[in-house]
Amino acid sequence: MYDIAIVGGGVTGTAIARELSKYNLQTVLIEKESDVSTGASKANSGIVHGGYVGKAGTLKGELCIKGNKAFKKLDSELNFGFRRPGALVIGFNEQDKKQLEKIYENALAVGHSEDDIEIIDYDKIKSLEPNINEEVEIAFYCHSVGVASPYEMVVALAENAVDNGVELKLSSEVTNINNQEDHFEIITKKQNYKSRFLINAAGTGSEKVASYAGADNFSINPRRGQYILFGKDQADLVEKVIFQTPTPETKGVLVTTTYHGNFMIGPNSEEIDKPENIDTTIEELENIIETARKSIPDFNLKRALTTFAGVRASSDRDDFIIEESRVSNFINVAGIDSPGLTAAPAIAEKVVKILENSGLKLEKNQDFNPKREPIIKIKDENFDGKIDAKDPEKNIICRCETVTEAEILDALNRDITIKTADAIKRRTRAGMGNCQANFCRSRVKRLIADYHNCKPEDVKVRDEAEKPQRVSINKIRQIEK
Repeated sequence: MYDIAIVGGGVTGTAIARELSKYNLQTVLIEKESDVSTGASKANSGIVHGGYVGKAGTLKGELCIKGNKAFKKLDSELNFGFRRPGALVIGFNEQDKKQLEKIYENALAVGHSEDDIEIIDYDKIKSLEPNINEEVEIAFYCHSVGVASPYEMVVALAENAVDNGVELKLSSEVTNINNQEDHFEIITKKQNYKSRFLINAAGTGSEKVASYAGADNFSINPRRGQYILFGKDQADLVEKVIFQTPTPETKGVLVTTTYHGNFMIGPNSEEIDKPENIDTTIEELENIIETARKSIPDFNLKRALTTFAGVRASSDRDDFIIEESRVSNFINVAGIDSPGLTAAPAIAEKVVKILENSGLKLEKNQDFNPKREPIIKIKDENFDGKIDAKDPEKNIICRCETVTEAEILDALNRDITIKTADAIKRRTRAGMGNCQANFCRSRVKRLIADYHNCKPEDVKVRDEAEKPQRVSINKIRQIEK
């Protein structure tokens, strides 16, 4: 019998699990895939938004700014990768100016200080972003916007939660929930679990999970966002995160560099019927390219590396859903779309308060260790690694990202079982470089196979359920400016 079961191993579920590991509780985290961070938590922009993106008086507005403030400390403890470049929301006309002034007022209302936000003119915009569109007239500047490595963040949260006593059950899709008098019986494809409290953080699957227990009073409307990722040689085109003036439907196509220095554009926002559909389409990518050029005109499509898509779990309430449901001790944490990554630390704290108000006794875990060592080791100009060196610290497995055998072995020897090449990629970046795993994938598979005492051909690239149809990168490179 567990005290708490959490369904969903994305950023929300793992943040809650880590927060609960600070207390003496029996907690289990249940994830349907073979690894954490396989859904929207890995396929997003990694932007740590300013609180201004949520309206004052909403959960998004309240929790986004709180979450933003937590990132520096969280990264210092978990080492997942975070920096604060700041962001510009740019405008081109009088109508945009009026909208940006509303954003400024909302930013003050949700708790931004006047030192953190400002409206700036063309001259200051160009001083900050020399490569920006010459037609820009005005911008809202938020200094506290950051960039994180989203999949590394989720892995770090999960690892630290497990290190502090949370049990992680992978490849365990929930198929039903039986409501008992004093607990829930959670039926999965692997085995059943009993828990006094249940937290539904299942992302696009949260409506279905809630329905199993009769706790569904919302609907999830999946929205797909597509991206194009470029090489690091385009990174000098932009210093900050660049947004355009938003519409009621979307914050719009952004231009940024990732935490690790890749140039990136996207996403769009499109309603889809199947939440597992993470295909990319040439029509939408062409629109993203055209829109992104309104911000930074001169990026080079021939330096595009890959396209990808993630599906956001938008709800019919147009806000986060974080509440004890009509079923006692069943807590829905649903509709966590953007800015869910930013808000995750604050969402976790809010859930703990809900649990406490529902009668859960919280006793501090005196042995809680907030620290998690990084997997990726920064190499300076003195690093003298080689291909197939005898020393794992120097043996380079991925040339593009300079990933060593030692880093991959470190990932394999941690508490979360790794079965796929993509799981290694999310932890070490092996396969994320210019050759897109053509050189290193066989080497990564061999190391995984050696660890599990199986054949390299038995090691999968990713979970079977995830087979996206992606637009050929050659098609992207052939699109004319």
